[in-house]
Amino acid sequence: MQRKIIHIDMDAFYASVEQLDNPDLNGKAIAVGGSSQRGVVAAASYEARKYGVKSAMSSVMAKRNCPHLIFVKPRFERYKEISQLIREIFLEYTDLVEPLSLDEAYLDVTENKKGNPSATLIAREIREKIKEKTGLNASAGISINKFIAKIASDFNKPNGQKTVNPEEVEEFLEALDIRKFHGVGKVTAEKMYLLGIFTGRDLKTKSLEYLTEKFRKSGAHYFNVVRGIHLSEVKPNRIRKSLGAERTFNENISSEIFMLERLENIAEEIERRLTKSKVAGKTVTLKIKYSDFTLQTRSKTISYYISNKELILEIAKELLYQEKMKNSVRLLGISLSNLNTDKAGEISEVKKEVEVQLKFEF
Repeated sequence: MQRKIIHIDMDAFYASVEQLDNPDLNGKAIAVGGSSQRGVVAAASYEARKYGVKSAMSSVMAKRNCPHLIFVKPRFERYKEISQLIREIFLEYTDLVEPLSLDEAYLDVTENKKGNPSATLIAREIREKIKEKTGLNASAGISINKFIAKIASDFNKPNGQKTVNPEEVEEFLEALDIRKFHGVGKVTAEKMYLLGIFTGRDLKTKSLEYLTEKFRKSGAHYFNVVRGIHLSEVKPNRIRKSLGAERTFNENISSEIFMLERLENIAEEIERRLTKSKVAGKTVTLKIKYSDFTLQTRSKTISYYISNKELILEIAKELLYQEKMKNSVRLLGISLSNLNTDKAGEISEVKKEVEVQLKFEF
């Protein structure tokens, strides 16, 4: 049986919350994040996006693109508060809710609490309730699986929705620009362009063997999704795969002594998060971003689970001294993976696909 999946994505969530709480910011180009030379944009209002301002952009570049840009400090507790209200609305319709972040989630409404056969009408009703209870706009994508629903939610943003019915899936994916495929980043898109793959239709002409040769494990994924095959279920209790923290410095650091001080602070933050989440892990990864913006990661896996800062820091130090720094450093991060959440019975099973073409009201 085909599923009815909704992907809800809040429109410019952080920035919209700031405009909601401070009406003086309405209609203005704002960026949530630091305004310093080392700051990074966490979110941008639609007014700012017109000038090319987007998340993960440096504050310096954002200000250059939009000289009248207003920077606002993030208030994550407030965002979490509103996110919880939105989550409660989702749960009125289904218990199969998979949050991806504070501002987006998948919902499986194949069988829902309202007994409504139309996923399209459910999505519209949910968006109306979000607007009524929070004052914020949300967009939605509706289709037979998570992959297509997520792509569809971007089509009529902001404050819109798009449904891709079962009989429309093939045509929808074939006409899609390859850059619109969720999971195809800039580097992969450029590689596909060199191979003559510009649209879903082009991708569909390539064999599984060809795509596996060119893209390794991802090749099978591309082969399947362009045919509308994506078996990942909506998981209400997503298993955390890693936990970490990082810091961008006001000035580049070249002294390893100063780096160790920063790593100690980061390890303390990770210990706090691990304690709160009640998890531990076996693999420590050190992330280093140099002054020339090149990124390097170094990892070590041990035979037992750890969660205290002393052991995490000890391994992070070992990784730091693993090889000589090639340049001064602008960012350091530590993450812990291979967590003890990956228990028997929680690991997702690989399922065989049985293609059953059913027509039902979307």
